[in-house]
Amino acid sequence: MNFLNEVTLRYPAAISFAPGRPYDGFFETEEVIAHVRRYLDHLADQGVSPAQVRTAVYQYGPTAGQIREIIADSLRRDEGIDVPAESIVVTVGAQEAMMLVVRALIRDPRDVLLVSSPCYVGITGVARLLDVTLSPVAEPPEGFSLDTLAATIRSERAAGRRPRAFYLVPDHANPSGSTLSASDRAGLLELAAREDLLILEDTPYRLVSPGEPLRTLKAMDRHRSVVHLGSYSKTIFPGARVGFAVADQTVVGEDGRTGLLADELSKIKSMITVNTSSLSQAVVAGALLAAGGRVSELTAKAAGHYGDAMRRVLDRLATLLPASRRAELGVRWNEPTGGFFLNLTVGFEADDAALTRCAEEYGVIWTPMRYFHPDDGGRRSIRLSVSYLSPEEIDEGITRLVAFIDAETGRHEGSR
Repeated sequence: MNFLNEVTLRYPAAISFAPGRPYDGFFETEEVIAHVRRYLDHLADQGVSPAQVRTAVYQYGPTAGQIREIIADSLRRDEGIDVPAESIVVTVGAQEAMMLVVRALIRDPRDVLLVSSPCYVGITGVARLLDVTLSPVAEPPEGFSLDTLAATIRSERAAGRRPRAFYLVPDHANPSGSTLSASDRAGLLELAAREDLLILEDTPYRLVSPGEPLRTLKAMDRHRSVVHLGSYSKTIFPGARVGFAVADQTVVGEDGRTGLLADELSKIKSMITVNTSSLSQAVVAGALLAAGGRVSELTAKAAGHYGDAMRRVLDRLATLLPASRRAELGVRWNEPTGGFFLNLTVGFEADDAALTRCAEEYGVIWTPMRYFHPDDGGRRSIRLSVSYLSPEEIDEGITRLVAFIDAETGRHEGSR
């Protein structure tokens, strides 16, 4: 990621398909103030005294969060996830939620964390920081494979290791853009219950995508096999840095007492970030209250925008690279129905050197997919993010990208 930032700074005029950032055009500065005011009014309506309201905004708050009831209500209304508020921990973005969950679950050297490959670099970074062993579950071009996951579990156990949890993004994954089918969701839950495996379900993109989303794994969970990780970075705004974990599993603590996994996460959080910003929680709570708890109402316009951007990228690629030309160049891509990302396979090594040439000579930036493969794959693939660009930038950017692919493929073939 540092390299991508360097390339972006070095070529500021380049059109960048690299950042997975929400589109700035939907943010209104004054709304932040309105959200805070709405939350303060909500507290007053609940009978909270002015002194208590002041404390709620200005002081350190409860480690597990002070808006858990509001989040729980939103999850029931929008996602069909019905859990008690005490099973929720409000975190500093979903990244902290990952850190807390992995730290709580994996403490024995024999334990391994299974991850889809390719996968979000945040979870692999957490594993490295905590010295946790990763076991990649290769994802074929058509998407998640239940058989591959089952085979990986068997292989790890045969080697004397203990698969503890499996991390994935079921909806419009970063970086592949793939979505788990309804049948695979049911099959994954059956496998998790049978194998005593926890699923870490990360869900940042489902409510900023057009159409009716499939049910979350957590909404389908009947055996408490799923730890649900959520974030308001893509739905409300990333600057708030508010996420959450739903951890309603029963665990036995080091003191021998039985409690919720959420309680263990809260204990760990108290030694890392102490609490999530009270002011950020107030902004998020106010936004949720304004929408009656329905994040999908807050994101309806954004979801339409991102859907249009994805279709524009796909249409532009198909126009400039018809089937016959694709075959000649060895190019193919997937066609996600939502989210921010798609995966483009090319006929040459899509490494840092190729990215630098593309930025310098063609004025367009992308992300090498190899960054997302803990199993050393993705060397001839790139990730394109569609979320942050205008329609005009998309058209020009894809035009430049196709010109680069054409030239780079010829350069590669000429060097053989």
